[in-house]
Amino acid sequence: MAKEIKCKISGRVQMVMFRDFVTRKARGLSLAGTVENREDGSVCVIAQGDEEKLRKLIEYLHKGPFLARVLRVDVVWGEISQKFQGFTILYS
Repeated sequence: MAKEIKCKISGRVQMVMFRDFVTRKARGLSLAGTVENREDGSVCVIAQGDEEKLRKLIEYLHKGPFLARVLRVDVVWGEISQKFQGFTILYS
């Protein structure tokens, strides 16, 4: 059964290709969802799929791309709220 996670990643996570990193990892895991920068400097990820694959994505979120410095990853697990087709970057 598919699950959903909503994550807020804090630290040096903007201007370091973090959204691209998350998109590549999520697509590689066949997850659906979105990633976007927030005004407070954090990155927000909503991902849906198999629980084991979501846990793997969370591991990637803690590492981030080469130039990132992840200080914190807040994760909220839940049921799927809206169905996403594929994984995309949202631009504000």
